[in-house]
Order: sequence, then structure tokens, then C-alpha cells
Amino acid sequence: MSERPAAEHDPGGWTLAVRNYLQRRLPLQNALPDRQPYFVGSWVYVFGVITIAALVWVIVSGVVLAFFGPQWWHVSGVGRFFNSLHFWSVQLFFVFMVLHLWGQYFAAGWRDGRASTWMIGAVIFLVSIGAAFTGYLAQQNFDAQWIGVNAKDAINSIGVGSFFNVLNFGQMYGLHVMLIPIAVTILVVVHIVAVRMRGVVKPIAPNQVQRP
Repeated sequence: MSERPAAEHDPGGWTLAVRNYLQRRLPLQNALPDRQPYFVGSWVYVFGVITIAALVWVIVSGVVLAFFGPQWWHVSGVGRFFNSLHFWSVQLFFVFMVLHLWGQYFAAGWRDGRASTWMIGAVIFLVSIGAAFTGYLAQQNFDAQWIGVNAKDAINSIGVGSFFNVLNFGQMYGLHVMLIPIAVTILVVVHIVAVRMRGVVKPIAPNQVQRP
């Protein structure tokens, strides 16, 4: 008799291992819950949802701007509208992200094994600053020139000027529309998955508050 193929003896391989890992760490009732604890209705978490909604508008308007280019958003009325939409979406993104981040800080959101979730949120904030900075440099106007000329000395003083040339429009534009947005989006997805896996941190109990 011929031997059975090796695949039939394989208990599942790496695909089964990944599936079992995801089922253990992120079951469907956590990934797509139909009920949430009462404290999820806190404004701190609402700010997080608004941050994600603003990010969606940032990405959509940014894709439109990247498709048509700088001349379109400086000359065309529709282009200026999308440029303004992109700008104000970024402002909302940062305002509500800071509110969410500091709200979680004062609520000790890293408790009960959720430190990595909070740290990912802090990294998102730092990476987003780089996205905003390169966005200002990519405006192709006098503001961008002023920011670039004044920032180059600061960049050179920390020894990264040879890698990060703020006066190079192509480099700044490429970082702004490609690498940094992808990094922010991936980190946001990882942050949301981490929240789903570990759940939302419970409020601090009154008996846990240290009084002077």
C-alpha cells in the first residue's frame, strides 16, 4: 500500500496554530460584542471613537488631495475645499486624540494588564506629530517654506539632517502621503484589536483612591 500524503498527517500546520491563537485571544464575542459594560459610555471612550472618525476623514480627503496634486488644491475651488476638509479633520483628530489620551492617563488606563494598549495609543500620538509636521512641509506655500527653513537647523542639530531633509519636498511629501499614514493606520488597528482582546479598563473604585 502507498503511504498517505504527508499533509494528511499534518495536524493543521501554522494556519491552524494561528487560528487557535486568535480564537483564544480574540473570541468573536470580544471582537464583535453585542453588549458593553455601562462605563463604556464614558466621554473618554466617545473621544476615542471621534478620533477614529476624524482619521477616516483625514485619509479620505488626503487620498483625494494626493491624486490631484498641489496645483489643484491651490488653484481649484474644489481643491481648496478638500484641502480645508483635510486640515480641519486633522485638527479634530488631534484634539480628540489628546482628550482620549489624557483621559485614559488620569483614569490609569494601563491597569489590569493593559499597559501595552495605552502605550500604543501614546506611540500613535507621537507618530501623528510627524505626520502633521510633514503635512505642513508639503503645503507648497510660504508657510511650508518658513517652517522648513526654520526646522532644518533643529533637524541638523540632532544629527538626522542627512536622512530627514525638510527642504526636500519629494521626501516630505512621500513620507506624509505614504509611510507615516500607513504606520498610523496600522497602529490604530492594533490599538483597537488590543482593546477588543483585553476589554475596557474598569473605573477606579472609590476605595482605591488615595486621599491626602
